[in-house]
Amino acid sequence: MRRPEQVRRAVLVVCVATGFTTLLDSAILTVAAPVLRAELGAGTAQLQWILAGYSLTFGLALVPAGRLGDVVGRRTLLVTGIALFSASSVLGATAHDADTLVVTRLLQGVGAGIANPQVIGLMQDHFTGSARARALGAYATAGAFAAVIAPLVGGALLALAGPGTGWRLVVGVNIPFALVVIVLALWLVPPGRGRPAMTPGASRPGLDLVGLTLITVAVLALLTPFLLQDVPWWQRAAVAAPLLVVVPALLAWERGYARRGRTPVLAPDLVRSPGFVLGCLVATCTFGQALGFSAVLMLFLQDGAGLSALEAGLVVTPGALLSGVAGAVSWRLLRRWGRPGVTAVFAVKLVATAGTLAAVLTVPEPALVPVIVASQVLTGVLSGLTASPNQALTLEHAPAGRHGVAAGALQLVQRVSATVCIAALTGAYVLLSAGADGGGAGADGGHRAALAVATVVVVGLGAAALAASAADTVVARRRLDC
Repeated sequence: MRRPEQVRRAVLVVCVATGFTTLLDSAILTVAAPVLRAELGAGTAQLQWILAGYSLTFGLALVPAGRLGDVVGRRTLLVTGIALFSASSVLGATAHDADTLVVTRLLQGVGAGIANPQVIGLMQDHFTGSARARALGAYATAGAFAAVIAPLVGGALLALAGPGTGWRLVVGVNIPFALVVIVLALWLVPPGRGRPAMTPGASRPGLDLVGLTLITVAVLALLTPFLLQDVPWWQRAAVAAPLLVVVPALLAWERGYARRGRTPVLAPDLVRSPGFVLGCLVATCTFGQALGFSAVLMLFLQDGAGLSALEAGLVVTPGALLSGVAGAVSWRLLRRWGRPGVTAVFAVKLVATAGTLAAVLTVPEPALVPVIVASQVLTGVLSGLTASPNQALTLEHAPAGRHGVAAGALQLVQRVSATVCIAALTGAYVLLSAGADGGGAGADGGHRAALAVATVVVVGLGAAALAASAADTVVARRRLDC
């Protein structure tokens, strides 16, 4: 019989390993995007599906998986998700056309989306207070480390094996990690069923299958138009049109479900919590900002600045590495300063991002890449200081038994943002840089202009994150005054 402290350490090992494995896959294909266009003949729309489709299905699976984890237990869901993730990686690595790779990326996303709510839920179940912040910091560090090695490993595989074999190795590189996670989860995570919280006055928790279905349809209707760049605008509008019916139907169903003594998947105590909603808004802006700009930057460094895949990976490595270091100590910021400290860091980050935009617009071509390295270092440190504290502050508003649903909701808004930002920014980059000679980042080509547009979006998202964090600071102070 293991002691509680041993159980907590074992759970943390599995959580960190799961986060590393799935976040590695989220980042690694960005460095291979130009190769996929050349080797598989992937068009703009297919490339967007390959890069952003993973986040789409990741997001779709999060809330149902979080709910199931609360009800039936987390270990089974975690192992199931990683097994699907691993099998899909095998299929993707053996694909012979872009459409097959798109499908396997969608399946990978489903597997990752099933597993990841269990990670945050397990941390919520087994850790409290500053220990929870440290655990979330370790998870953020694992993600940052995955971001460090993803472009490096991807670039190295492409350089060593050549583009034809290299991209297959890039797609399948996560398979050994996934198998290790399955073994560790079965060995270290205690089995057991969850004990979901119920709405006050509710008689049974249930799964709320109708609510889950309506949420899934709503997310699909919201995100799919961003991945349909090669179709007329009216067709994309038609895909999004069900939102006009599904969202009111979802709200009406959830109210009625609660009145019948059941527990709806849209937990009223979460939806009505300003701290949870504002924390989710902060996460939405920062997550989409990071992944969307990363995808565009990889395209710019290779297609615009003429770097190899490995060189492009080396450009972002220092920033990603220091982001991980900052994430490992970010719990100290949370313990000392709380939400006001996080808000202050967001303000500094916004200034740094605006400086990046000024550099993209004005710095001479030979000095631009070194300036980008410095910018990535500064913003990486600032991102590392805020990611896990914001998660901890947001999830503090989840009552006992709601940890899986709260974690799924938080990660869902992050994945929605990632899907939208990756698809929109890469699509805009390809469109704006079309006709550029590809031999440099000079003003006569479209690459620098395309990067500038992406950076403007990043600045806007940073301003929105700062505003949401500042609003949560005000709300928190009012709660204390009361």
